[in-house]
Amino acid sequence: MRRRILGGTGISVSEFALGAMMFGSWGNTDAEEGVRTIRLALDAGINLVDTADIYGAGGSERIVGRAIRGRRDGVVLATKFHSPMGPDANQQGNSRRWIVRALEGSLRRLGTDHVDLYQVHRIDPDTDIDETLSALSDLVRAGKVRAIGTSNFPADQLVEAQWAAERRGHVRFRSEQPQYSVLARAVETHVLPTAQRHGVGVLPWGPLGAGWLTGREIRPGVGRAVLEQRKFDLSVPENAAKAHAVTELRKVAADAGLSLTHLALAFVNAHPAVTSVLLGPRTPGQLADLLGAAGVDLDDEVLDRIDAIVPPGVDLNRADHHWVPRVLTDASLRRRPLPRGRGTA
Repeated sequence: MRRRILGGTGISVSEFALGAMMFGSWGNTDAEEGVRTIRLALDAGINLVDTADIYGAGGSERIVGRAIRGRRDGVVLATKFHSPMGPDANQQGNSRRWIVRALEGSLRRLGTDHVDLYQVHRIDPDTDIDETLSALSDLVRAGKVRAIGTSNFPADQLVEAQWAAERRGHVRFRSEQPQYSVLARAVETHVLPTAQRHGVGVLPWGPLGAGWLTGREIRPGVGRAVLEQRKFDLSVPENAAKAHAVTELRKVAADAGLSLTHLALAFVNAHPAVTSVLLGPRTPGQLADLLGAAGVDLDDEVLDRIDAIVPPGVDLNRADHHWVPRVLTDASLRRRPLPRGRGTA
């Protein structure tokens, strides 16, 4: 499997990485099968394994820890923090107080004394980025973390973090993990160019569009959480547009002699900003299919046909995004307060 350097760190990572979100209570609850799947990925040449404390309330990290036991030196191990890990308001977020505790928990579950890439899972508008970078820099200098990165950060926040690191003398973010697929291309507009400009490696998640690009029939209500229905309800115009795009993409894949899955993975891998594409299998069989995309390159004719179906920079359904800025969800941040003593006309 081909290798690339992660964000100028000198760390060599495989062109495909193993995302471990589906191991544990969020996906495959058979821990032994999860361990087997991870080891098969390592045997196939994948060396970057990515997880997060929130996946299965720590269950994914425990399975990863078991799987890499005895092979730790050959694994570039990545995990993430931010999401709630308990009922206390301080058991979440991007504060120094929580970052230090969160890492201790992850190291314990993973059975290691350090992680190679520690990532901020989401933006925390209540915590100054200087506070977050200061804490992460101390962990790097203590040897508990080798490099730091972000996930789901918009371009302006990536730039602000780079500026803060330079001005304050902090370790800087070396990677970003955005959602990116043929059906969700908005990151091509600002996030990916910004990452390239600042030498930040990109580790895209969701390259198969949450199942739309696997080649299987999309049937709302089957195996989907209620909160996810908006992403698969074909009566929604944006989802109908996705269904039409998938039909056209199948034709492109067939003409190229590829499965839809391999076309989708190769498309994401073709962007020059991308360092390693996250695969998210639940079983060894799914992993075997995904690994078939290793080394597949798409020529300009195929990429042009894809662009004609889903234009560059376009998300067919913005509801697919997991993070929405607070300025869009909190009306008070968009409305100037009325002067005291004055009401509406």
